[in-house]
Amino acid sequence: MTNKEIATVFKNLAAIMELHNESVFKTRSYNTAYVNLRKLDVPLAEMGDEALSGLAGVGKAIQDKIKELLSTGSLATYDKYAAITPPGIIEMLGIKGLGPKKIKTIWEEMEIETVGELLYACNENRLSQIKGFGAKSQEDIRQKIEYFFQSQGKFRYGQLYPMAEELLEGLRYIYTGTPVELTGAIRRKCNTLDRIEVIIGDTELAEETYENGLLEIISEDEGIVEAKTETGILVILYLVDEADFVPSWFYTSAAESFRDAIVEMPSGDFADEEEIFAKLELPYYIPEMREGSMHGAKEHDNIIDVPHIQGVIHSHTTYSDGIHSLRQMAEAAKEKGYSYIGITDHSQTAFYANGLKPDRLLQQIDEIDKLNAAFTDFRILKGIESDILNDGRLDYEQDILDKLDFVVASVHANLKMDEAKATARIIKAIEHPATSILGHPTGRLLLSRKGYPLDHKKIIDACAAQQVSIELNANPHRLDIDWKWIPYCMQKGVMISINPDAHSINGIDDIIYGVASARKGGLTKKMCLNAIDVNGFLERISKA
Repeated sequence: MTNKEIATVFKNLAAIMELHNESVFKTRSYNTAYVNLRKLDVPLAEMGDEALSGLAGVGKAIQDKIKELLSTGSLATYDKYAAITPPGIIEMLGIKGLGPKKIKTIWEEMEIETVGELLYACNENRLSQIKGFGAKSQEDIRQKIEYFFQSQGKFRYGQLYPMAEELLEGLRYIYTGTPVELTGAIRRKCNTLDRIEVIIGDTELAEETYENGLLEIISEDEGIVEAKTETGILVILYLVDEADFVPSWFYTSAAESFRDAIVEMPSGDFADEEEIFAKLELPYYIPEMREGSMHGAKEHDNIIDVPHIQGVIHSHTTYSDGIHSLRQMAEAAKEKGYSYIGITDHSQTAFYANGLKPDRLLQQIDEIDKLNAAFTDFRILKGIESDILNDGRLDYEQDILDKLDFVVASVHANLKMDEAKATARIIKAIEHPATSILGHPTGRLLLSRKGYPLDHKKIIDACAAQQVSIELNANPHRLDIDWKWIPYCMQKGVMISINPDAHSINGIDDIIYGVASARKGGLTKKMCLNAIDVNGFLERISKA
């Protein structure tokens, strides 16, 4: 091990011990060792006992640990603390600006155990509510976490898509008059990605592509160019003859398993991809659905699209952990062209999100009534995102729930149940007469936290029996329910509500990511709960 590597172990040991309230004397001594050891010119591996004992700040205990590291490559003391620390907490220690004291607060007070959960809390304006953190530090931490994830080479669709659009605009400017399109997984709008792929109807790589700093070229081989953006994102460019653009676009867009389901790729001159499907004697599959072996609905004219969405369901305000007021959220939804919004602030058990006690919920209901009296051609619906408690109960008594237009029932705590208990818990909530929509069913955070184990078929069957719809949470960190379960939902007559889970005005726009995921599952307009007008929405969720 190098001096720097050994020094870093002591730095990490000090940090992890501080998380567990070990003595300041010990943590300080290990931090001092880190500072002194990393500056040494002579390799520690070449020093004898006498030389080690003569180093500033290196006592007998630290000498022994240096020897242990040199002989085994690990440190038992560190491993002891690592074994009782969630891996995500250890990962946070690697993020610049997040020291042990802040991480300890995040872990103990917010019960957050992964970097992804912390990023989600920042995006929901939740971290700023904790003592010792403000809006400025929350934004600083958010940016550092985004950079951290970017360095891992994995991205959520909602994170990479705006960058891809910007790159596409730059390439189209360079290749004026030549077809240039997104292709591959980003065209299929996959939930998570590791690259941007672009197809260009030109067999030559334009010098402007790399001379103006748009891309850094890594390699070029037989019409496939590997490059990266200024921020290090992998980009693949396919350079094809313009006459072959349409079949090449079709080929590079589809997942390999989808292509394998086609016996023979067609050849010829095609005006568009629909002609290719016609030649294959197959129904047209939208790009998002070109996964697997040709699954699901094929009525592409009826598949949900962004303009079909009429209502913004699942939105938060300053009553709980939202950034904007009730009036601001309603006015923004109206200005964006929606005809109704469902307000669903957090319920009382969600203390970490300033959840509403009954008196504050009644206050909000009163404000909604007054705002509705002033609106024309727009309506605010009274809702709540009710925590599903450990035993499956909702978070208010029936007399309070009766005052609401609808209830989104969601799990936010105790995510470590086994499949049988987690499924039974949710089914009990589904069977509650007040439950209208099951919110983000698995609680997953993409690239950060797996969803808790559920028997999806039992959950969907229960929703069908109780006339409960299921949320496709459009927040790009969630996209939950997973699109692969949408065909089964439709088969069972369970409607999907594409909800932004908006904690700000800008959060409303996340609907586009939910729609993208819904299209992958072939969700039709008819089976989308908030693609109908407000009266139809209320009629559909009514269990009378």
